[in-house]
Parts: sequence; structure tokens; C-alpha cells
Amino acid sequence: MPRVLLLLPVASYRNQDFLDAAHDLGIEVVCAADHCHQLAAQHGLTPILSLHFDQPETAAERVLTALGRRIDAVLAVDDAGVALAAILCQRLGLPGNPLAAVHLSRDKLAFRQLLLETGLNCPAFYRHQTGMVAQLLYPLVVKPRRLSASRGVMRANNDAEFALAIRQAQQVQQRDDRDATRLGVLVEAFIPGAEYALEGLLENGELRVLALFDKPDPLDGPYFEETIYVTPSRLTLAQQQQISRSVATACAAMGLIHGAIHAEMRVNEHGVWLLEIAARSIGGLCGRMLRARLGMSLETLILRHALNLPIVLPVDDNASGVMMIPVPVRGIYQGVHGLDAARSVRHIDAIQISARPGQHIAPAPDSASYLGFIFSRARTPERAEAALREAHARLIFDIQPDFTLCKQQ
Repeated sequence: MPRVLLLLPVASYRNQDFLDAAHDLGIEVVCAADHCHQLAAQHGLTPILSLHFDQPETAAERVLTALGRRIDAVLAVDDAGVALAAILCQRLGLPGNPLAAVHLSRDKLAFRQLLLETGLNCPAFYRHQTGMVAQLLYPLVVKPRRLSASRGVMRANNDAEFALAIRQAQQVQQRDDRDATRLGVLVEAFIPGAEYALEGLLENGELRVLALFDKPDPLDGPYFEETIYVTPSRLTLAQQQQISRSVATACAAMGLIHGAIHAEMRVNEHGVWLLEIAARSIGGLCGRMLRARLGMSLETLILRHALNLPIVLPVDDNASGVMMIPVPVRGIYQGVHGLDAARSVRHIDAIQISARPGQHIAPAPDSASYLGFIFSRARTPERAEAALREAHARLIFDIQPDFTLCKQQ
């Protein structure tokens, strides 16, 4: 029986999907989590190995001491574990990405420098440090260097907005990244155009495109919280091929050679502008929208790929979509009304509310969480998108003010 080490952050939406996929494939799973093992039972992750994902060299030694070489694959569910996965794959002689490539994928500043050196489209940018003033023309975008899900990403159109964006980005980065002081934040020129995403697999450096997603909502700021993904894309074939070539070129330049990748980009009259390429699959529960398209769950496909099992994808012309239900206001989530009405909308596949009553929630740019996910499936991308919007309009969320926070402020 194959044995897979899964690096599962407790906060991930996707832990259970990976565990279910492994069970269906008859795979022995060893779970590793980036938290105290005494909390593991509360999240259903037992038996478990407790590791510090942000100390990958030390964590790798712990894994090898505990498990020896009896591992057939190592998979990181999200960004936090990709460096550890790279180190373990290298030491165990398993297929994986080089550590340097993984570091590149996690550092937005380093990725911008690589695009510039590779000759791919790249906005003007610089590393901002405390006390600096804007060095580029507005509008600008301010980004923490190593965070995902648009945390701390803000647009600034003038000096006052820039100063505020810098302060907020630094606060978010200091809260969520132990190296915040050393990193500084990235400042770059705003890139106009529509935004898209590509889900793919790398096999010996060759890119296999699994899906190209439209993001039909305008993402022009002041924040850049993602909401709707729809596939197949409505771009022309030539534009889709241009995106694939750009992603493949960037992956090769980065040194990424194996496993799932998730790329984000903008497209305008000047071509494709890559925003980032992550050495992992799409986040949240969004991968569930691809089950019919792939003929299996995305997690099953990733596990099969990691174990070098055959992958045959069906021909599926239907469209699918997902809405990551945004958090409208800061407060304490109490519940939701209108679920039955929303689920009755034609072409809605499922609605999964992930927020829990009593949970403190916050909108962009402070948070990376959502209230839940709406899934649709239809004959065309237009119908899949329309169903998501109609279902969302029928949901009413009860969010109470956080009076404790108000008093502290």
C-alpha cells in the first residue's frame, strides 16, 4: 500500500477533501500539521505528526527521524508546507520541486525580478521600506511579499491612500509572517485588464493545463478579494494559448518541474501579465468545481499524479463555477437565512457554508477566509455565472458587530 505524507495546515478548507481522496484510493496517509499535536483531535487529524512548517529544515529532520524512508510521496496542501515538501522530496529521492523554485513561488518581489529577467510582461516595481515615499506614478498596488488570498493587497491612487495602504499591508504582514520586518512590502504599478487563473500539473517540467478560469468580477481595487471563478474561459483560443505559454515559460525560469501549480494573471491589449505562480493547487474549496470536468476530485488527481498512477481525463464540454462568498463587514458571524431558496436556483450544484456561529470574521484586506462557497454547473459559462449571482442574492447573513473590538479601538 502506498504511503503518503500530507502536510495539512489546520486552518485549510481542504484537509478533509485530501483525506477522503486518499481513503478512496486505498492510500496509507500520515498527517503532519503545523500546530500543537494536543489540538489535533479537535480537528480530526489523528494520528498526527506535529511540525513547524515555517522551520522546514528542522521539521524535515523530525519527519525523517519519525518515519524513516517509508514514504512514497509528500504533498503540501497550501503555501505554508511547500518548502518542507521540497526538502523532504529531495532527501527521500522523490519527484518534487527544488527548494529554490519553491522560495521563488512564495516571494512576490523575487517573482517580479524573475519576470523582468525573463523578458515576460512585468509592471514597474520596487521594495518599500519604512519611511520611503512612493517612487512610481499612481495608481499603485501594495502587497505583502509572502501572503496569499489577497491578504493585505491594496490599491492607492494618491499619497494619502498610499500611506494608508503601506501601513495596513505592514500590519497584516507583521501579524501573519514571522519575517515581516526583514521582508518589507512590494509596491508595483497597477496593471489594467481582466483577471484569470490557470490550474495545471507539471510533469518533468511539461505543463498540462487542467482548467483556465475567468474571473468575471472587475478586480480594480481598492482591495482585490476574489469572488467568482468560471471555466471554461471565454477568451479566444489564441489568448488561452498565450496564457499557457507564459505560464510554462515562467515555470521553467523558476525551476518548477513537478506537481500542481496555480497561476494568476491579467490580460490586456499588451498581452499576458503574470501576477503569481504558486507551487500548489487552487485554494479553499474551489477545486470541487472541477470534479465533473476531471472525472474525479482534484485531490484524487493530485494524489494519483504524486504516486505516478495513470490519469485519464474525460471530455466534458459543460461549464462550472464557484463563488467564494465574501465577508461584507467585520463582526461575529451568527448564521445564514435563505439557503433553501439559494439551493433551488437552476444550475446550482451545492452551497457549503464554512463560517461557524460565533466566529470572528473580517473583510478584505485583513482576512483570507470566506463565509462559504457556492457551486454551479451549466451548459455555458454565462449560465453558470448567472446562477452563482442569483443564489448569492438569495442569501442573508446575520453578522453582529464585535463590540469588544469597538471598545478596544
